[in-house]
Amino acid sequence: MIRTSRRLADGREILYFDREPVERTAVDTRELPSVGTRSQLRYDALLGEWVVIASHRQTRTFLPPADQCPLCPSTPDRASEIPEHDYQVVVFENRFPSLAVGVDRDVPPTAPGSPLTELRPGYGRCEVVCFTSEHDRVFAELGPERARLVVDAWAERTAELSGLEGVEQVFVFENHGQEIGVTLTHPHGQIYAYPYVTPRAEKVLASVRRHREATGRDLFADLVDAERRGPRVVAANEHWTAFVPAATRWPYEVQFFPTRKVPDLPALTDAERDAFVELYLDVLARFARRFDTPMPYIASWNQAPVNDGREDWWLHLQLFSLRRAPGKLKYLAGSESGMGAFITDTNPEDVAEQLRSVVVE
Repeated sequence: MIRTSRRLADGREILYFDREPVERTAVDTRELPSVGTRSQLRYDALLGEWVVIASHRQTRTFLPPADQCPLCPSTPDRASEIPEHDYQVVVFENRFPSLAVGVDRDVPPTAPGSPLTELRPGYGRCEVVCFTSEHDRVFAELGPERARLVVDAWAERTAELSGLEGVEQVFVFENHGQEIGVTLTHPHGQIYAYPYVTPRAEKVLASVRRHREATGRDLFADLVDAERRGPRVVAANEHWTAFVPAATRWPYEVQFFPTRKVPDLPALTDAERDAFVELYLDVLARFARRFDTPMPYIASWNQAPVNDGREDWWLHLQLFSLRRAPGKLKYLAGSESGMGAFITDTNPEDVAEQLRSVVVE
């Protein structure tokens, strides 16, 4: 993999990832104002969680027509976020970031009128990952070589962002489909470098530690071993297993675990990365063909925090969809949104069988 670093007109970094040497010298000719980020972190004292306040994102680009897509390559007639006329995989700093290294650090210690609500600057980094220059392709159609390049870019960015002072967790993800809330239809994902450990990771680590204290065993290892031999496996190979979790929260959810316990994407070997691509493209194809239209989905990499709990963590990917039936979505209504108490409309064992039965050409 070859990485080329350049700068956009407003100073943001853009990185080109290529399999073979390609001259990347195009210049961003746009006149752009500097990026101003006024994000804050506010601490919810009742839940014990941080919330990002990023009101400047209200003006971000929303569902532009294809000929105005900011993630397509630039042309002689129109300059986009990517100055080159073609690319393989591109990563750049988000123009409308929730978190930024250059955020305003001058914030009061607490929120107005709320001394229990601690405030911190919205420090971190948010990046956009473009999987291909082709506007109408989706990840499931990338093919093994391009998908592997994306995985390598994910791993490279995870390693670099983990090294930033103040970053505590790196989150790699893809939102796919307008039903999920995607505002740009060009095939892309994102990476967030958080200045705190996310609530999900904290909760998982607490469960892992309780299990070890009670049994002396590794919760991840016990769970993965059971699922590999259970009825909910959708697909597997030497290095990875994809299964529907027994207590799934989503109508359609598949979790991918590597056979070897590793904390994050950079720790995967070449063979493990190739094997993941093979399995992931297979399951994505099953998601695309399960109903009469492809499922909207979120692909969410669960990586170890940068500092706390790395020795306890087992890297895994969650792939899940809100689609519960043809033309029907699972809305996170009162119980889920109000109380965080999930009620699932599907049976995990049935979902696994349905996905196994999908014919993948």
